[in-house]
Amino acid sequence: MTQTATATETITEAAPATQPDIAYHPDEAKWRARTARRLAEDPSLPSRPLPEGFPPRFDGPGVWEGKDWTDEAQWVYELSAAQLEEIDRALAHFEGLDKSLGFINKETFPLPTLSPELRKLAEVLYKGRGFFVIREIPVDKYSRRELMIVYAGISAHVGSGRGKQDGTNAVLAHIKDLRASHAHEAGGIGNAAYTTDKQVFHTDIGDLIALLGIQTSAHGGVSRISSGGRVYNEIVATRPDLIEVLRGNWVLDRFGQDPAYVERPVLYNEDGHAVIQYSRRHFTGYGAQLRNPAIPPISEAQAEALDTVHFLAEKYALGLNFKKGDIQYINSMGLLHARDAFTDDEEHTRHLVRLWLRNDELAWKTPGPLEEIWKKLYSVPPEAQRFPLDPEIRRMANGATK
Repeated sequence: MTQTATATETITEAAPATQPDIAYHPDEAKWRARTARRLAEDPSLPSRPLPEGFPPRFDGPGVWEGKDWTDEAQWVYELSAAQLEEIDRALAHFEGLDKSLGFINKETFPLPTLSPELRKLAEVLYKGRGFFVIREIPVDKYSRRELMIVYAGISAHVGSGRGKQDGTNAVLAHIKDLRASHAHEAGGIGNAAYTTDKQVFHTDIGDLIALLGIQTSAHGGVSRISSGGRVYNEIVATRPDLIEVLRGNWVLDRFGQDPAYVERPVLYNEDGHAVIQYSRRHFTGYGAQLRNPAIPPISEAQAEALDTVHFLAEKYALGLNFKKGDIQYINSMGLLHARDAFTDDEEHTRHLVRLWLRNDELAWKTPGPLEEIWKKLYSVPPEAQRFPLDPEIRRMANGATK
């Protein structure tokens, strides 16, 4: 080897890694071009063996395609007049206790006849298809505080644990367009949830997501869900090498926190379940929260894997018709979810309220790298739980927006 060649190789090896050409909104043309380029560079990729401990496929009721569901009666539970009256009695009972909202639970919000039905539906989340919708809560008959009590009270019979959603111990998050009302926020808006923009496929942290529809948009905003097990099976069948990529460590930007980033996998095989846990913006940035150029970039293989997960989730997704007063429950460990872009008008301003829940009796085993996150998530005692009644942007413990 010549001295010139050696020097050239040294320079090449020392060149800093750069972030791939990838953005929050997936670009199908770039994805296909990246895939073609990587396969041309290494045609052996599709024949790579699966990593140890990862099966050739997952099966069960949680592995499905959108076309498997042909009628919303398959997943919508309609509340009866008698059950709505029972909910009102539970509301009056809790109000009579003179307790803060953090003390809402199955005992303080009693639902003698509805509770067994909600228990069966909770089993659907963990042992079945992974989602259902309750229809519908008469949201306009309640004050905002009463509505939050009703929402949290019903949800306590689905998942007894409520997770904190920011560093201020808020257990409620308002999902709506806050660009005008919160334009003054330091750091700006770095989450598509607070815009009318499309939210691409992702998962939230924690076991279960509940979303109450206070108001729907004028146009758009369809809620979409997709089976993580079905996405996994398709990747195994077509590009098993990407399973190794997904189960490796990824650098997640923490957007101003200390340390600046953490590392953990996107994919887990835990107790017979394919668990995909990620939010794309932590790898690409979004809006005012750009990815920190000082932290290690994701690789080209990770960029391809990220897009592959999204486009396969999109391919096999189910769109849910979210109505005012609906409560949508999703197993966030088994399903990915997304939202179409939407348009508001004076009479229709899309406004959802989110809870993160866990049913300790039915819960799947938490993957090891996520255990500390889950422990912190569900650690807020009742007296410390905060229920913001008006929309606000989630904050970290240091006050920065997230």
